[in-house]
Amino acid sequence: MPYRAPVSDFTFLFNQIVGLNDVTATERFEDATADVIEAIIAEAGKLCDEVVAPTNRQGDLTPAVLENGVVRASPGFGEAYKAIAEGGWVSVSASPEFGGMGLPQAVATAVNDMMSGANLALQLCPLLTQGQIEALEHHASDEIKELYLPKLISGEWTGTMNLTEPQAGSDVGALRSKAEPNGDGTYKISGQKIYITWGDHDVAENICHLVLARLPDGAPGTKGISLFMVPKFIPDENGKPGVANSLRCVSLEHKMGLHGSPTAVMQYDEATGWLVGSENGGMKAMFTMMNNARLGVGAQGIGIAEASYQHALAYAMDRTQGASPIENGTGAIIDHADVRRMLASMKADIFAARAIALACAVAIDMASATGKPEWSARAALLTPVAKAFGTDVGCEVANTGVQIHGGMGFVEETGAAQFLRDVRVTPIYEGTNGIQAMDLVARKMMDGGDAIFALLDEIEGFAEQAREKMPELAEPVWQASETLRETVEWMVAQGNLNERFAGSVPFLRGFARVLGGYYHLQAAMQEPDSARARLARFYITRLLPEHTGVLAHARCGAEDLYALSPDDLAA
Repeated sequence: MPYRAPVSDFTFLFNQIVGLNDVTATERFEDATADVIEAIIAEAGKLCDEVVAPTNRQGDLTPAVLENGVVRASPGFGEAYKAIAEGGWVSVSASPEFGGMGLPQAVATAVNDMMSGANLALQLCPLLTQGQIEALEHHASDEIKELYLPKLISGEWTGTMNLTEPQAGSDVGALRSKAEPNGDGTYKISGQKIYITWGDHDVAENICHLVLARLPDGAPGTKGISLFMVPKFIPDENGKPGVANSLRCVSLEHKMGLHGSPTAVMQYDEATGWLVGSENGGMKAMFTMMNNARLGVGAQGIGIAEASYQHALAYAMDRTQGASPIENGTGAIIDHADVRRMLASMKADIFAARAIALACAVAIDMASATGKPEWSARAALLTPVAKAFGTDVGCEVANTGVQIHGGMGFVEETGAAQFLRDVRVTPIYEGTNGIQAMDLVARKMMDGGDAIFALLDEIEGFAEQAREKMPELAEPVWQASETLRETVEWMVAQGNLNERFAGSVPFLRGFARVLGGYYHLQAAMQEPDSARARLARFYITRLLPEHTGVLAHARCGAEDLYALSPDDLAA
């Protein structure tokens, strides 16, 4: 089944669930009317359906290759990327000052979701560029902004993020890359970086690398790291790609999936770079890019989940096997209760994860438009949940998609396995989901849980209102919120952060489950006699109860984990 962008779902979520109207009511986004946004989402969906999606399978079968020092993209990727760039889709939320659309981040998140479902391997290229644009907008000098932003925003040039080294993965502070001043405002950058997504390619005329490196007097750890712009080709006096910089792609990683995305090992040998932000302030600047990417990666997981679901649904409606167990059945496997359960679970979790991601994006937009700290706190709180739950749902839905295909799911020709292989890395990069969960129970609770409690007050207030019309759905959501509140109180009371960390992953899962119940309840209230209401009933009745177990797990502390010694685990 060809991929079809879920345009109507975004329209419903924007208008009825996540409050995009609050964003467009602000002065900053007042030109982004509902009609404008609806037209933009429809046009982006059309691009994904007709131009991007047809390249997806080819990218898997014919990966990017490194030939004689040149990385060549998969067939059709260059043309599809050109259509993305020329349509302005790289720069949906970028500043109009340098040529961006200036639309809300919520709209950009929807576009990234659809493009990921169409071809995640290709979508990674503009996603990294978007993150670089935001980092430069916030931290770069005026000279760097004026030179690089118009090119990145137009898509003529692409951007990358260079953090990881062989010995420095999640522990970024262990990096060894060096930066030495040249005395003219530039720096010599030396070192090797690994896992650099779209680190080299031939779909754009220049590649702009943001590289973390340490100055000679840089302190150990993350406090001594600086950030540098290191282009593949040094711009000439006219801002055009000039001489080649002293950097190269050493090799491309042989990956489980995302074969069309060239993931490079990059070598910098006294390459010329320019400081972005302040000396030793690299992590602050890089985290701007990473936070952008974390929401984007959450949307990637959701996009793949959508594509996998559509693929599995088409198969289930066509595949006949055994006698139908229901009266007037179709004879296809969708008649069977377990297949129906799997499909409903996929669809319900996609809606929940998508609502969380868009609610996070709306909070980001409201924070930037109003400057109110409560919106900044909401955005910070939801970012790790959007990233982790979105990518977990991507993996779970893609895995279920293989299961629905049965033995044919294990056969590459059906295409079901590609979704699982492609999405599997998303819980790992831009900060593993375990790190997201640790961030949620530590940094995001430095306020004593106030941001979470404010959100729980909102959930419970809505559930109380909904009791009159839908008590059978509203009551479980209210009770789940109370259980989550008690768990937050337990977390905040733990002075030893390791007690929180031991249950952080199940806590994030429970938090996401409750949020999903809240958004499904809203959907049911908006359309009481509809497919959305029936899906909400399924989620609240069958999936929401998971919160009880995972939140109990979250409150267990760390003692029993460390009671198991390494020898015990090896026994």
